[in-house]
Amino acid sequence: MTLIERLKGEQIAAMKARNKPRLGAIRLVLAAIKQREVDEKITLSDDDVLVVLTKMVKQRRDSVAQYEAAGRQDLADIEHAEISVLAEFMPQPLSEDEISALLDDAIAATGAVNMQDMGKVMGVLKPQIQGRADMGIVSKLVKIKLG
Repeated sequence: MTLIERLKGEQIAAMKARNKPRLGAIRLVLAAIKQREVDEKITLSDDDVLVVLTKMVKQRRDSVAQYEAAGRQDLADIEHAEISVLAEFMPQPLSEDEISALLDDAIAATGAVNMQDMGKVMGVLKPQIQGRADMGIVSKLVKIKLG
C-alpha cells in the first residue's frame, strides 16, 4: 500500500468517525500532494510524499513557535494536533547513533575533509534521512565533524 493510498484510507476512516481535526489535517496533506502533482505534471512516489509531509511538519513547528511567542496557545494546540496526525505517516525517526553512523559513512564515501565538502556530504545524506531526522540538526553535526 502506497502512502497516498494509506492517507486516502485514513481520510475515509476519519470521515466515518466524524473526527474533524484529523480529517482536516489529512485533507491538507492530500491537497498539498495533489497540488504538487498538478504543478509538476507527475505522480508522486512515496519518497516525494515524504518530502511534502516533512515540509508540512516543519511549517507547523514554525507556526507553533510563532503562536506561542504571541501568546496564542489555542492556535498552537491546533498546530500540535496537526503535527501528531502528520507524524503518523512519517517513517520512524533515526536515533543519534544511527545519524552519526550514516554521517560517518557519507564522509567516508565522499572523501570529505573540510567545510567546502559539506554539500557533497549533505547530498549523500539527504536521501537516506529525509523525513527521519531534522535536517537542521544533521547540518550542525556535519559542520562539527568537518570543522
